[in-house]
Amino acid sequence: MSALLPLPRLAFGAGSLASLADELTALAVRRPLLISDRGLLSAGIVTLAINVMPHAATFLDVPANPTTAAVDAAFARYRQGECDGVVALGGGSVIDTAKFVAALAAGGAASASELLGHPERIVPGVAPLIAIPTTLGSGSESSPAAGLHAEAHGRAVGTRSSLLVPRVAICDPDLARSLPPHLIAATGIDALAHCLEGYFAEPAHPIVDALALDGAARAFANVRAATEPPGDAARAELMAAAFAGGAAIHKGLGPAHAVSIICGDQGLHHGLIVAIALPHTVALVAPHAAKKADRLASALGLADGSAIPEALQSLNRALGIPATLREAGYRAASFDELADAMARSHFNRTSPYAPNSNDYLAIVKVLMA
Repeated sequence: MSALLPLPRLAFGAGSLASLADELTALAVRRPLLISDRGLLSAGIVTLAINVMPHAATFLDVPANPTTAAVDAAFARYRQGECDGVVALGGGSVIDTAKFVAALAAGGAASASELLGHPERIVPGVAPLIAIPTTLGSGSESSPAAGLHAEAHGRAVGTRSSLLVPRVAICDPDLARSLPPHLIAATGIDALAHCLEGYFAEPAHPIVDALALDGAARAFANVRAATEPPGDAARAELMAAAFAGGAAIHKGLGPAHAVSIICGDQGLHHGLIVAIALPHTVALVAPHAAKKADRLASALGLADGSAIPEALQSLNRALGIPATLREAGYRAASFDELADAMARSHFNRTSPYAPNSNDYLAIVKVLMA
């Protein structure tokens, strides 16, 4: 059991964006690079942050699925602006992009592609990073992991390092008010999946497991209400669950994320793929950790571990999430190739049961039916 659990300093609650100036001062950051996206600019969220730090440089061209090209362009802006810190305002794509920019500032690599799959190249000297999530599920604000696509429509590659954990997380649920219901649903189930898979991950860690159970209960109980007006209290609960899910990622994840990273090559939202896969992967894994599954079921208000997959299916239906990847628009050239790639994913390493190619092939056939 690892004793290390590096988490960011946390400012949480409605209106907590106002603490940004003080957090920058505490980190001795005078010229931050604000990384965000055009959608948040149109929604007026970027302006709220700029009003707090008028001397910031900006990079607002983060794509929906983060790419190495966007990181390199953002890092060029960082150097051009003679920046000394990074503020990430957005969802998981924005925060992951910012993590790689902060890592490049340390000088262990010259480009984002050199960091993919090479955590040893992330060296001390990473730029101070403040993460301000505007979605309700990625958990990137508290996790040691980040992923990028080398090509816009290619598969993502993840990199993991304790040096990628942001120094500060500002979790202000007011910033998620403009999030449309379908994205609240997808990101909320992603937070639930981080908590579930992190809880099942081995070896056990009592602190992470406690956070994961609490986060799973919050996400499961509140994701539907968060999609309906006014939803303020439910969004705050989901934001707490997302932070807990990011902490759970310190232990590891599992097969639902193996499915998502392999099927993330056609522009579908990561959280949507995870949501579709999760009932099927939990059904496969839970019998191999029956006592933990029963404790998890109790936290979710269910009878026992065997009830979890159907409860997840019911929640997906209530949220309007497609039942299959095929329904969501995914097209597969080869089921066997997908299954083999999923079986090779690093996300299997910490699962109490690592599905083999035949296991994944059975899941792929259901998801593509």
